[in-house]
Amino acid sequence: MILRSDLLIKFFEIFAPIKIRAITLFPFIVISSQTKMDDVLLNHERIHLRQQLEMLIIPFYILYLIEGIFKGYRNISFEKEAFANEADQGYLRKRKLFAFVKYYRKKY
Repeated sequence: MILRSDLLIKFFEIFAPIKIRAITLFPFIVISSQTKMDDVLLNHERIHLRQQLEMLIIPFYILYLIEGIFKGYRNISFEKEAFANEADQGYLRKRKLFAFVKYYRKKY
């Protein structure tokens, strides 16, 4: 389900070193009112939904935070998988379970 909420986006921007256009908080995709939801952004966020499900949600957020603190946003394995595959609209149909693991050490 997609929600538009500038308040939630602004709240998470307090903790983030980046401008947030959208954030996935299972089972919601939250986007700012200024963000145009396109197929690429939607696919990126759906990849995060899949990651959250397979990690049983709470462990996803814990690992995301740990990686973010020690590696930085662009080096989080979940983000690397989502950015690498966001333009592939068929990615989620062919994605293997725990596919983000192969991005854990991969550098960009």
